[in-house]
Amino acid sequence: MSTAEFNIKFNFLTDSLNAFAYNLTKNQEDARDLYQETAYRAITNRDKFKPDTNFKAWTFTIMKNIFINNYRKKAKANTIIDSTDNLFFINSGSTLIDNDGERNILLEELNAMISELDDSIRIPFEMHHQGFKYQEIADELALPLGTIKSRIFFARKALKEKIKESYGDYSLVRSLSA
Repeated sequence: MSTAEFNIKFNFLTDSLNAFAYNLTKNQEDARDLYQETAYRAITNRDKFKPDTNFKAWTFTIMKNIFINNYRKKAKANTIIDSTDNLFFINSGSTLIDNDGERNILLEELNAMISELDDSIRIPFEMHHQGFKYQEIADELALPLGTIKSRIFFARKALKEKIKESYGDYSLVRSLSA
């Protein structure tokens, strides 16, 4: 088969090859890369194509094999070989999984500190934390608006002091719970 005939047949399959590449990769950029690699391999191995055989099947097989080889390379690259004695790092991967354990403990301790507050400041504070507006809290508790605002302020101030007593600088705690 001449170069011109080969190019004509290959160009005729461009749309089908692009669709097949997208079907394999499910990503437009990866599909373009796969198509280009297929075109490169088909052109460089043009002499291996046997006339009177199915050209479409030959090119699709090239694409499928490239995809499989790339997939296997990626899977192998993500495999971790642990040479430590205790196999501590096996399956640890390159990313760490955050399990919220410290955050949950801090939240439990904070809830305990809130429950220790005097009811006169704890109740308005909890209502405000639950999303009630100042006026709604004032109406619910039959207290003036200014009183509610000051009680919430005093509750915050008392919590800051309790946190400072327990942890030192509460900005560290705030950064952990954010």
